Amino acid sequence: MDSLMDAVSEVNDGFWTYLVIPLLALLGLYFTVRTSGMQFRMIPEMVRGLRSAPERAQDGKRAISSFQAFSISAAARIGTGNIAGVALAIAIGGPGAVLWMWIMAILVSSLAFAESTLAQLFKVKDRAGYRGGPAYYMQHGLNARWMGVVFAVVILFTFSFSFNMVQANSIAEVVSNSVTTVTGAAQPAGWLAPAIGLALVALVAVVVFGGVRRIATVAERTVPFMALIYLLLGLVIVGMNLEKLPAVFSDIIGSAFGFEQIGGAAVGTTIMQGIQRGLFSNEAGMGSAPNAGATAAVSHPVKQGLAQALGVYFDTLVVCSVTAFIILVSDPTYGEAAGATVTQNAMETNLGTWSLHLLTFIVFLLAFTSVLGNFYYGEANLRFLIGDDRAVPIFRIVVLGMLFLGAVSSLELVWGIADVTMGVMAVVNLLAVAPLGALTIRLLKDYQQQRRAGLEPVFTRDRMPDVRGVQCWEVDRETAPERS
Repeated sequence: MDSLMDAVSEVNDGFWTYLVIPLLALLGLYFTVRTSGMQFRMIPEMVRGLRSAPERAQDGKRAISSFQAFSISAAARIGTGNIAGVALAIAIGGPGAVLWMWIMAILVSSLAFAESTLAQLFKVKDRAGYRGGPAYYMQHGLNARWMGVVFAVVILFTFSFSFNMVQANSIAEVVSNSVTTVTGAAQPAGWLAPAIGLALVALVAVVVFGGVRRIATVAERTVPFMALIYLLLGLVIVGMNLEKLPAVFSDIIGSAFGFEQIGGAAVGTTIMQGIQRGLFSNEAGMGSAPNAGATAAVSHPVKQGLAQALGVYFDTLVVCSVTAFIILVSDPTYGEAAGATVTQNAMETNLGTWSLHLLTFIVFLLAFTSVLGNFYYGEANLRFLIGDDRAVPIFRIVVLGMLFLGAVSSLELVWGIADVTMGVMAVVNLLAVAPLGALTIRLLKDYQQQRRAGLEPVFTRDRMPDVRGVQCWEVDRETAPERS
């Protein structure tokens, strides 16, 4: 096991240092400049677009709304990455990892906008409304189905297998910690993790066999509720420790640039942990959120691009920051790999044992909805690969088995595997977004022109007749521009 972990770590270090991070930074900077900093100046438009009502799908039911699509992607984003991932980044990379997490989130939110706008442009119709994502804009936008096939296979392994293993592992970790706190045992019983895995498999199976509408409904109803509870707890803890905040910010800045050596973390480790854990949490540039963004029935592709950019802010600058402050005001121990138990212990230190158990419940809900979002990402790309639903039940059963495996595996192994597959997925997606980036700039200009004219932005493909491969956005759409 140790040799496997060493090999995984070695691959991750080189791959991220020389390929993934440079690509993310360069393309994030490119889209920030080309869109004139849309992630700063269009925040009101991001919020406004979530209120749009969806059209009817081909089966006569209401299609997925912009807010539901946002919730599906938020369900995948807001999970153990916000609690266990941030804790792991701080424990290994020191408090400076938080600053690099913030910097990259702001930069790559422009990437989140670009990839989700492209997913909307090249989406296709299905019975429940629409589906799409990087595999679809690779096939229809770049005329490179082979590239779409590669991406679809990679996202299947990344989200449906490795990321879901991380979520299951974190659930097992926090539940085990709660149980040992109650029983007073030094270590959890050997049967506990398998029992947690089996219970999780049963609960997830009930939802995922209901299809995308059930996933959207569950996500829409639970994500805002659980995020609000967690944020309120975090604000209470920060309020109890206001006098420590100046020292916390000093540690974050000093550790980020190597002015202070905290926990023995070198600057490179700090940067790597901040970017890796930030990307795992907000998923910007990875090509995952566009799979959810493409399902929305909106009047203009830019609307969902803006919504997904907002998701990056909410995930990293709000939820991840709350976790960071909960931990950093509680004098954590640095230099040791640990996950959600770090956050649990920090919360217990400030609020008492009851809060540890409440956080167990919150982590369970966050991870549970992340699993649901990850399931949808896998299914959407499986349908791209095979073109029908025959293999979907088998796929669901296999992924349920991976959930059980994640619950009984080691923390270091599941996070290491997730980093490898996440990096590969990001590179494949970014290599497609780069040549298609000019289309997102044109769409943004079209959106802004209509807004300046006092119109509700509506896109039809005759507005960009030179662009081939667009499957939807017919000229005779029922939606027409209206005066705001």
